[in-house]
Amino acid sequence: MATARVLAVANTTGTAAVATTSCFLSKATPFFPKNGAPYRTSLCFTRRLASSSTTKRSFTCRAIYNPQVQIKEEGQPETLDYRVFFLDGSGKKVSPWHDIPLHLGDNIFNFVVEIPKESSAKMEVATDEPHTPIKQDTKKGKLRYYPYNINWNYGLLPQTWEDPSFANSEVEGAFGDNDPVDVVEIGVRQRKIGEILKVKPLGALAMIDEGELDWKIVAISLDDPKASLVNDVDDVEKHFPGTLTAIRDWFRDYKIPDGKPANKFGLGSKAANKDYALKVITETNESWAKLVKRSIPAGELSLL
Repeated sequence: MATARVLAVANTTGTAAVATTSCFLSKATPFFPKNGAPYRTSLCFTRRLASSSTTKRSFTCRAIYNPQVQIKEEGQPETLDYRVFFLDGSGKKVSPWHDIPLHLGDNIFNFVVEIPKESSAKMEVATDEPHTPIKQDTKKGKLRYYPYNINWNYGLLPQTWEDPSFANSEVEGAFGDNDPVDVVEIGVRQRKIGEILKVKPLGALAMIDEGELDWKIVAISLDDPKASLVNDVDDVEKHFPGTLTAIRDWFRDYKIPDGKPANKFGLGSKAANKDYALKVITETNESWAKLVKRSIPAGELSLL
């Protein structure tokens, strides 16, 4: 019999409660208010849940502040029916992909943990299921595990999407993998499935998996003891020596035990710097905005 547990998602980074509404920075002409100071406009999109998937949804500006989010586990871990749902303050299911805000200001972003460090169950947001809960990935009806533990906290940046119709000329013309952008969080603590962390990007690796571009944003949680010491990719080498190489090699080789070839990397197989990582985040956030506005066909993806 399936079980359900509801757990509060703690605000682990200790910042003040400030409602966040920015979802997508517009490239339109800056607006100048009466005092003459320009700022970029922000466009926010939120789906109003409808009973029928064919009903058109309107888009308004809304965001969820982390401490109001709870997770609800349904089923038993390491079973096919196990799901981790996210609930808002009223107890309604929301999407960790679509409804958790990306931007927190000052180049700080929300990060949703899918796979805790030093674990091997391949957990991921179910992008084709309503409310996109976290589940364990499957292959041929069997639960998937990495051949060895992943050594960092792993998950996604909400409100991002790697567009499979876009060929990236900077990365061998590879098309997006149709998923949210992945994050490798290098902090010392093991996090929990569904935990939401405030992170700052430090670099980006351009992994090419069977011809598809699968960005890995290297980041660190703001509450990590070394967070203040690392602000760019060079700082990672200084304070976490060997980590960038270890991340690249781990993702390059993890499919080899299953008889598949090693993954490739663009950009000279090196981690790009923070500015490049921010560019990737901006571009994939823009792609997500087009997706939820239905400017781009969603295919099997759930927009609930």
